[in-house]
Amino acid sequence: MTLSVTRVLVCGAGIIGAACARELARAGFAVTVVDRGGPAGATTAHGEGNVLVSDKGPGPELELARLSRRLWPEILDGLPNAETVEWEPKGGIVVATTTAGAEALTAFAASQREAGVVAEPMDAAALAAAEPHVTRDFAAAVHYPEDAQVQPAGAATTLLTDAIRAGATLRTGCEILGAITEGGRITGVRTSVGTFHAEVVINAAGPWSGEVAGRLGAPIDVRPRRGEVLVTTPMPPTVFHKVYDADYVGAVGSGAEELQASAVVESTRAGTILLGSSRRRVGFDERIRPEVLSVIAGKALKLFPMLAGVQTMRAYGGFRPYVPDHLPVIGPDPRLPGLWHASGHEGAGIGLSAGTAALLRDLLLDKPPEIDAKPFRVDRPAVLGETA
Repeated sequence: MTLSVTRVLVCGAGIIGAACARELARAGFAVTVVDRGGPAGATTAHGEGNVLVSDKGPGPELELARLSRRLWPEILDGLPNAETVEWEPKGGIVVATTTAGAEALTAFAASQREAGVVAEPMDAAALAAAEPHVTRDFAAAVHYPEDAQVQPAGAATTLLTDAIRAGATLRTGCEILGAITEGGRITGVRTSVGTFHAEVVINAAGPWSGEVAGRLGAPIDVRPRRGEVLVTTPMPPTVFHKVYDADYVGAVGSGAEELQASAVVESTRAGTILLGSSRRRVGFDERIRPEVLSVIAGKALKLFPMLAGVQTMRAYGGFRPYVPDHLPVIGPDPRLPGLWHASGHEGAGIGLSAGTAALLRDLLLDKPPEIDAKPFRVDRPAVLGETA
């Protein structure tokens, strides 16, 4: 991308759009962010804020996760109000409660170590010292000290504020209606409040990216995948890491439409405990299903039996941007020059946002990226809805 291209329109003010806007504004682009709602008001606000390497096997997504994990502290060092992000490098612990789960976890952790991830096996004494309230009925446990957590809405709005500080502008209440094209290129978008012109349009609309891409004339297969979380009343310090059952990795990697659930338990600075997780492909059906919450609660109790006497005060749900091959879509769309995508991160958008923004920045500047961008290309079968 030549330096004469300076105007960038970012469609989406969630964590991915905010991170991209910040990187590009700091790189000298004239950035405008548009969102049909408000900053961090949709998927980002309904996440848990995970910055994980523990749930990713060797491959492109793990490389992107490791890049992001390295970049997050560097970004925080440059933010004047970094405390609003609530960065917690507390680490994660994966617990297998069955023999089969232990075998799978042990093999998975071994493959991650070969890829450079710190994955430390834990015996009963080590697990009890790290998490006094976790079940003692387990078959294997692995500690991932690189796992971290942020407050998702706080992280996104802080990044967006820094983008605005660097010259970006934000327009809310702008629904994308269609593309403006000239000479076979996209030169802007039509929205519910008027037109916006730019040399580069970035589709960072999360679960709505598929719909937005279709309206812009270059459809991609990004679909919503529903998830729910239970929230307990505030408690004294009880859970000290992100703790989840080894089944979680399989649930993340599944493409099934029916409910996929596993135990994920972690605390927040406010003292509440978040209980997840579920995955369902139900379109944009926003209804919270009691039977799903029941499954989540049951799995959490198996991991932390002491939660039986704890009250939950609310539940919430949201949509993850799902791609059939479980890889994000990052880069230019060869079908419509000027259109770029940064979407499809499913439940890992918070953690992958820093790396995604850096990758997109380097590609736009024609600089060699730190990791291989090819696996995330737009013109791959899973993204275009084709069979491999």
